[in-house]
Amino acid sequence: MGIAERKGRERAEREYRIVAAARLIAEREGWDAVTIRRLAEEIEYSQPVLYSHFKNRDAIVAAVAVEGFQELTGALREAASGSTGRRNALKNVAMAYLAFAFRHPALYAAMFILPTNLRFAESGTRPELRAAFAALAAVVAPFCVDVDDVTETFWAALHGLAELERSGRIRPGMRDERIALVVRTICSSRESAT
Repeated sequence: MGIAERKGRERAEREYRIVAAARLIAEREGWDAVTIRRLAEEIEYSQPVLYSHFKNRDAIVAAVAVEGFQELTGALREAASGSTGRRNALKNVAMAYLAFAFRHPALYAAMFILPTNLRFAESGTRPELRAAFAALAAVVAPFCVDVDDVTETFWAALHGLAELERSGRIRPGMRDERIALVVRTICSSRESAT
């Protein structure tokens, strides 16, 4: 193994440790507890070493979010592939999205709530974000002509439901009924577009 290869591997390992520590602290104590100083203490590196990997805390949050998009994509694809019928796939993907949001609140916050430089629907959108969007679009596409518009609306509905339910601002125990309404709306979107 050459020196450059070894240094590259060591750098990747440090970045992995930084991101893993940020995620662990956030899951245990919330994102307010994740600071450069705290991360440096947690992984036993100096703050300048962390800054040599990540420009700031937001960049670390973005790295955590990218991991989350990979995991979300896997969960959505699994939910779709385990479904019988297109309508059932749409429902199962919606339920999998909400389950992911509730199972990983700190990760979900990194992905969709905290400030990052991650953007959708731009030429430079990261492949991990594109893959997550494509997993949603795959189950929406059979029901509409404007796949991107309906997928964005589907995603917005799911995100809104996740945040409102998480914060206790909508009636508990009505998730199935809400998802059924979202599914009915999307399934009828092709008919209403004509």
